[in-house]
Amino acid sequence: MKYIITGSIGHISKPIVTALVKEKHQVTVITSNTERIADIQSLGAQAAVGSVEDIAFLTKTFTGADAVYTMVPPTMSAADWKKHISTIGENYAAAIKASGVKYVVNLSSIGAHMAEGCGPVSGIFFVEKALNSLENVNVKHLRPGYFYYNLFANIDLIKHMNIVGSNYDENTSIVFADTNDIAAVAAEELLNLSFTGKTFRYVASDERKAKEIASVIGNAIGKPQLPWINFPDEQALGGMLQAGLPNEIAKNYVEMGTALRSGEMAADYHKNYPTTFGKIKLEDFAKTFAAAYNA
Repeated sequence: MKYIITGSIGHISKPIVTALVKEKHQVTVITSNTERIADIQSLGAQAAVGSVEDIAFLTKTFTGADAVYTMVPPTMSAADWKKHISTIGENYAAAIKASGVKYVVNLSSIGAHMAEGCGPVSGIFFVEKALNSLENVNVKHLRPGYFYYNLFANIDLIKHMNIVGSNYDENTSIVFADTNDIAAVAAEELLNLSFTGKTFRYVASDERKAKEIASVIGNAIGKPQLPWINFPDEQALGGMLQAGLPNEIAKNYVEMGTALRSGEMAADYHKNYPTTFGKIKLEDFAKTFAAAYNA
């Protein structure tokens, strides 16, 4: 089988590539960075260097593939973040249609049922919409929870102010996903290719209240009294801007926080039990967090 993997060899894409190569499949990895070529080849895959903003490049790379794994690469420079995400989804859809690919596993997100009001995830809503518009193409959208590694953004806040928090309160429930757990599900779907039509699958590693995040992380770094602080939206935005985030990115993160706070971000997730639960719990990730914190 021939697979095309987007996302270079990041947190999710790399273990997907490893799993596919292990089963003796032909794997091509799309990357925008020529410095990644050697690393990709060392995994037993081929590299295709180009941009996901180039439909002609995508079409050429996708042609002849049995399946494609799609994800929208992160950016901090988009003038309109949601529109940027939506456009990449449209590019993928155009290239899939032109190349004749019949199977797509797409990295989506919890909250992707929200066309508006969920920050960057509302951009992913339109990625799903673009892929769902394809005729005679089978698409599986993976909707993982909030990535554990996003918690790394709190390291400076903890070090400088001995607090952790966001624009939702300590009793807000958060669905987490570890990138290795997501990759395992993606690899399973790609190897089996047993899905038909347009469907989605939620992926979660743990579900915890915000105050538990403070407790578990605090214990791991030797600060057992670490408090969770609920910041007003304006204060959360100001803190992100002060930390150096561009306004467009910061305001979208604040919007996503309001969707978490209201419960709407996880509303469809809760309607669709059972979901796929991974192995890596918050206490497991806390060890990784502590290592980064103390580095």
